Amino acid sequence: MPLVSLAEWNQFIERHPNAHLLQMGFWGELKKDFGWKTVRLISNAEVGAQILFRRLPLGLTLGYLPKPVNSEQLALGADEFWSEVDAVCKQQRAILLKIEPDAWSGETRFSSSALRISPHNIQPPRTIVVSIKEDEDAMLARMKSKCRYNVRLAEKKGIKIRAWDDISAFHEMLTITGGRDSFGVHSEEYYQRAYELFHPAGICELLVAEFEGKPLAAVMVFAHGKRAWYVYGASNDQERNRMPTYLLQWEALRWAKARGCEEYDLWGVPDANEDQLEAQFEARHDGLWGVYRFKRGFGGEVKRAAQAVDRVYNPLLYWFYTTYILRKL
Repeated sequence: MPLVSLAEWNQFIERHPNAHLLQMGFWGELKKDFGWKTVRLISNAEVGAQILFRRLPLGLTLGYLPKPVNSEQLALGADEFWSEVDAVCKQQRAILLKIEPDAWSGETRFSSSALRISPHNIQPPRTIVVSIKEDEDAMLARMKSKCRYNVRLAEKKGIKIRAWDDISAFHEMLTITGGRDSFGVHSEEYYQRAYELFHPAGICELLVAEFEGKPLAAVMVFAHGKRAWYVYGASNDQERNRMPTYLLQWEALRWAKARGCEEYDLWGVPDANEDQLEAQFEARHDGLWGVYRFKRGFGGEVKRAAQAVDRVYNPLLYWFYTTYILRKL
């Protein structure tokens, strides 16, 4: 079985510089410290997988393979690789392996009869991707006029952006935001560990927006290869008329561009087509609708990830799993 160490996996990722954030060794280490088991395997030096296993009752597990490297090759077959994956999953007593391809909807079709279209994705399937290939003037010009106005207003009203390392204050701000916008927040230790893993490698930055030295908003952004991701963001309820979040996101875009990235993933909007999003965003504020108005302003393209697929190892328990999931949707 071609299981590999963290060092060997990191060497593999270096050969695939556009691998997704969720396949980086640092991400596996982060999840390992917070309830997941991380297993990495490489087949024929070309395809590999960092698989996360979550413990379930009775010694069972749920396997999760987010954004695998070389999703296109895996979709076409790679029978030897899948046999090795199956062996690992059965060893871990997984009832299923959920796979979220690193591809957009319509780009990748898995051919294996052992894979079933999943009823849900773990990561938000729909997002907005902002091109940052152009110069800054072009990036600003592509924004919605109100967003561009708010960026400039924040500058005029004295908002300052800088790198930050106060994870405790960031977590306090996240708690406020989560309560206001109804989303879950990890523990302070989780964000601290993420920062400790990614920041020394230059992959992550925590940026804060301040007014007269008071923190108002912050984002934790990540970059690898040609892609960057806005993963965690927060703001408190102070000085909101100064539009700190707009200037903050603009500086995050500039940070990613300076690192050589060409696209910036805003990571999560409601799972509806663009016509529905545009028709309803002013009236709705539940779930991710509350952030769509903000994210749409930066001039990106609405995209949907390829739907997750499930590789099933225990059909009976999988039936219970899907029944439970469908009731929650």
